[in-house]
Formats: sequence, structure tokens, C-alpha cells
Amino acid sequence: QVRLVESGGGLVQPGGSLRLSCAASVSAFSTRAMGWYRQAPGKERQLVAAIDSIGGTNYADSVKGRFTISKDNAKNTVYLQMNNLNPEDTAVYYCHADKRFSFGADYWGQGTQVTVSS
Repeated sequence: QVRLVESGGGLVQPGGSLRLSCAASVSAFSTRAMGWYRQAPGKERQLVAAIDSIGGTNYADSVKGRFTISKDNAKNTVYLQMNNLNPEDTAVYYCHADKRFSFGADYWGQGTQVTVSS
């Protein structure tokens, strides 16, 4: 009964910007750590950015200073603002909702494609 729906991906030129959104139909959204991951063809899925239940954030070194994760608890939505994009950012981006408890389940969205190309 958990649904994560990403939007905002697309084609952008190097140096451009995109904002990804993840609308979460999930219980106790505000208590969950949320994250954005990405996976390029032939590569492992990797963490891009995460935000915890009290607003603390963590970023991959490759995106620090360029990407910003945020969330709106009233809208049950998490965002990823991506600036100064480069071709290495090309990947499918996935929204992730962490477990509420150590024995609980985590959830993934379907992914949204981001392509950075001139």
C-alpha cells in the first residue's frame, strides 16, 4: 500500500537544472528517512542524497554543492534540486523510503530518467 511516484526527469543540456519530485503515499512520512539514488547502465545503484526525519542531509561527494534534497511533510513529498548538471549525472533516479523500524520494510519508486547531453 506504499506508493512512491517520481517526476521531473527529462533531457537537459550540461550546466542546466532539473528538480525531481517524489510524492509518497506512505504512512508516517515525516518519521522516515528519505533518499534519492541513481543507477546508470551497467553500474550499481548509488546513493545521491538523503534526508533524515529531523532534516539532516547527506550527499554523495560527486554532487555536493550542486544538488539539494528537501522535503515537505505537509505534502508528503521529497525533492531533489539538481543544478549545474553534467553528463556524468545521467542515470535513472529513484526515490527511496527507509524503514520505520529495523524489522520493517523499505520502498522504492519506479524511477525517472535524467539525461544530460548537448
